[in-house]
Amino acid sequence: MKNLTLVVMAAGMGSRFGGLKQIEPVGPNGELILDYSVYDAKRYGFTKVVFVIREDIYDLFKEKIGDRVSKYIPVEYAFQSLNYKLDDSLIPQGRTKMWGTAHAVLAAENYVDGDFAVINADDFNSFETFQHFLDFHNTSSDEYEYLTVNYPFYVTASRHGSVKRGVCVIENGYLKETIESEIKSEQNQLIASPLDGTASFPISEKQPVSVNLFLFKRSFFGFLNRDWEQFIKNGLTDKNEFMLPVVLQNALKKKEIKVKAQTSDGIWLGMTYKEDVEDIKKSIENLIEEGKYPSKLWD
Repeated sequence: MKNLTLVVMAAGMGSRFGGLKQIEPVGPNGELILDYSVYDAKRYGFTKVVFVIREDIYDLFKEKIGDRVSKYIPVEYAFQSLNYKLDDSLIPQGRTKMWGTAHAVLAAENYVDGDFAVINADDFNSFETFQHFLDFHNTSSDEYEYLTVNYPFYVTASRHGSVKRGVCVIENGYLKETIESEIKSEQNQLIASPLDGTASFPISEKQPVSVNLFLFKRSFFGFLNRDWEQFIKNGLTDKNEFMLPVVLQNALKKKEIKVKAQTSDGIWLGMTYKEDVEDIKKSIENLIEEGKYPSKLWD
């Protein structure tokens, strides 16, 4: 069987959450969201997990999750830092935030030797997502065809405030464009405000949105490296970010890739705000009662 790696983006600071979201217990035995992600990855054919983290949280991360799950699936760590593939002299003064999701995946380049899925550490993705990843891995032979798994917006909304999502434009089952936006409810209408400052627009609650769920081939690192060099040339600030949807969009515009779009009808739980934790705990309790997960994930 071909190798299938799960790349977990876990280097974010969780500014709106107010702490390290990645190590917040949500299961009945202190399980983290990551426990469930790794559990699903293992049962759907993944052969390795790569955690992309900041080096300063390595010991804590290993203690809270890495050492536990490494008993069941091979685990490696890739460090994302401000100076990864960047000269220190180019880092803007005062910059503390990482360079974004595309930079996080780039940090995993040396740990991936085949197809790989990308997820956020602080999102609970339905087990159906991992089934979609495996099915695509087993059936797609085109090195320049990738997969994105999307959800209807209403599945990904938070009761506790606005959220940032990629609004997906899909044609004939393939992604045409992703518009990174902040989405909030105004006067009983959902409004998407693009992060690039272009005009806001209304969306329906069933609008497919991206929550950074992708299955890539090794070829994707070529586009990441190319666009990272251009990102640096364009000028670095204390806030700009190198984002996965932008890299995908650049390659889509040039017709260099195809991205199959699969909209999931499963559950998705995001941890944007501290108040989201209780909602997630209750949802996981329900999934356990329905027999979707054992009450204790690991022996």
